[in-house]
Amino acid sequence: MSTLRFNALKTSLNRAPLQNKESGRRSEIFGFNVFNETAMRQYLSKHALNAVLQAVEKGTKIDRATADHISTGMKEWAISKGATHYTHWFQPLTGATAEKHDAFFETMEAGLAIERFEGTQLVQQEPDASSFPHGGLRNTFEARGYTAWDPTSPAFVYGTTLCIPTVFVAYTGEALDYKTPLLRALQAVDNAATAVCKYFDKNVKKVTASLGWEQEYFLVDEGLARSRPDIVLTGRTLLGHSPAKGQQLDDHYFGTIPARAMAYMRDLEHECMLLGIPVKTRHNEVAPNQFELAPIYEETNLAVDHNSLLMDIMKKVAKRHYFMVLMHEKPFAGVNGSGKHNNWSLSTDTGINLLSPGKTPMSNLQFLTFFINTIKAVLTYEELLRAAIASASNDHRLGANEAPPAIISVFIGEQLTAVLKELETVTKGKLSPKEKTDLKLNVVGKIPEILLDNTDRNRTSPFAFTGNKFEFRAVGSSANCANPMIVLNSIVAKQLIDFKDEVDELIEKKSMKKDDAVFNVLREYIKASKAILFEGNGYSEEWEIEAKKRGLSNNKTTPEALKVKLSKPSIALFENLGVMNKLESEARYEIEIEEYILRIQIESRVLGDIARNHVVPTAVRYQNILIENVTGLKTIYGDMFKKLAKEQLMLIEEISDHIEAINSLVTQMIDARKLCNKQTDLSKKANDYCKKVKPFFEEIRYHCDKLELMIDDELWPLTKYRELLFTN
Repeated sequence: MSTLRFNALKTSLNRAPLQNKESGRRSEIFGFNVFNETAMRQYLSKHALNAVLQAVEKGTKIDRATADHISTGMKEWAISKGATHYTHWFQPLTGATAEKHDAFFETMEAGLAIERFEGTQLVQQEPDASSFPHGGLRNTFEARGYTAWDPTSPAFVYGTTLCIPTVFVAYTGEALDYKTPLLRALQAVDNAATAVCKYFDKNVKKVTASLGWEQEYFLVDEGLARSRPDIVLTGRTLLGHSPAKGQQLDDHYFGTIPARAMAYMRDLEHECMLLGIPVKTRHNEVAPNQFELAPIYEETNLAVDHNSLLMDIMKKVAKRHYFMVLMHEKPFAGVNGSGKHNNWSLSTDTGINLLSPGKTPMSNLQFLTFFINTIKAVLTYEELLRAAIASASNDHRLGANEAPPAIISVFIGEQLTAVLKELETVTKGKLSPKEKTDLKLNVVGKIPEILLDNTDRNRTSPFAFTGNKFEFRAVGSSANCANPMIVLNSIVAKQLIDFKDEVDELIEKKSMKKDDAVFNVLREYIKASKAILFEGNGYSEEWEIEAKKRGLSNNKTTPEALKVKLSKPSIALFENLGVMNKLESEARYEIEIEEYILRIQIESRVLGDIARNHVVPTAVRYQNILIENVTGLKTIYGDMFKKLAKEQLMLIEEISDHIEAINSLVTQMIDARKLCNKQTDLSKKANDYCKKVKPFFEEIRYHCDKLELMIDDELWPLTKYRELLFTN
């Protein structure tokens, strides 16, 4: 293994940046391989084009005859881009994307052939669903699952394949993917927000949720990464001593991008441009060999599709540049992990960002309505938000000093906190003309001026308001954005429905004017929401104590966090909004808890293998070298050898102690794992893996890392942190 390590190092040091094919203006190639409106105008009839646009804008259905016209035009366009196959591209509950390629090619009589793609093939397919996670929604022998075209996310050509974004459902109709409940949640928030908007503007007919994700990742030389079994099999390092220099000098953050990494980024961005992914920002992150990529904001469904597609493209482009992309939330101990901040907002079809103050008191009252309702939604469903970002990998990151804590709180800044305090004093019931005027001019009217200089952000806050959007910072880098977006849009939809009911009741039963009713309801929400607002250091022990007093949850592990998904309020939330039924909610819990178990199980097996088959034999080998040295000294110097070999003898004993500890701990870990595997209840099994197996990881790692410092560098088989993090 040490030979493999040094060969990988030698190869990596000789790599040069690859030349890029990128040239010219990006605007000229943006969306070149996307079946967007421009392409549709060229390849579809006016009737077919209008049918697609109506389906996108209003959700109207496309009839069979029109689907045939669309499929023919789509096929001709795809073939003109070099496509030979098509696939229904979907997002099963594995967290990755899935595709099955079929050729356009069809045989005919007399040995002839033709390219064919019919409307039925565009609209619906029936892939074998037997091996996808289903959480008990169907029996294994009932393999049928259906993919159905989602016209709101445009088809695209990648390589030689036409990719058609689709939903994925069981033959009984339950969702087996992320996209289906996401589309339902977006419809729910659209309906609820549009109804509230009509208090302020009767012309609003649609509200769209927007998402801007920030993708963090590590780039490691492929040869070096593949020399580490733990990286290959788990996506992270299970052992490895921290290098003398890590990120403590802050010299990597926003620094000059290394040449090979820059070549990779340019190649990646070129692919993104062709596929209509509007990437805009790139930079070094805090940790060595850590980077970030961020796009311009898009409609949430499209943004989720683009992020899922991007993660796949990143891996493929990385291979061309002899890199491996690590999207694990904590691939290296001792340096920052990676997140995927989700920047979320709501916008009307009249062009108004509902989370951005306007130029008039009325528009600012609208801003406050959506701003305060979002905070109230987070307060009510903070545990569900925590569950939305729970995973075995994100558990390593949350609360690890560079990421938000596991406690969900909202940061809004001192200035907006002061505004809410003013609104909290609003008179109960009908407002006097003087009070209403004072509120509109001196409190609500001054919000744009306040936000102008309110640019500071609390980096320890998991959910922060940043001027014209909320930033959900606790999302993990490997996550599918759909999961947190389903929850966030659902809880805001529910909160807006409740808000409208309360306001309407005051107007109808208390004969209040609309503004008076809005102010009255908001006042009560502000009082109730104080518990979730926090401006301080989220890492402090004081905050943990304070959060407990406020009644906030602190679910530090995935098994703890996921339990809320089975609660009656959570199930009722999704059922009442039509996002997920009880079976779908329970299935998602089962899938996620089982994935947690399997990931901890895999990491346990890999760690045991590396410790016993790589570390211990290397330690014994080095110990034998020391014994030979001591024996030689004894032969030459006789009784004086004890003085001369004092350090060697101590080292031999220390190595023996660490070897004994490793073997003992690995045996105990295996025994604990066997006991866990006998547990049939998934919740208890996950909890046992978390509390009885996972604690061995750090203990075994401690002894392995100590041996790394003792053993001759030329013998050590595993590529070291300094080589993984500083070779670029």
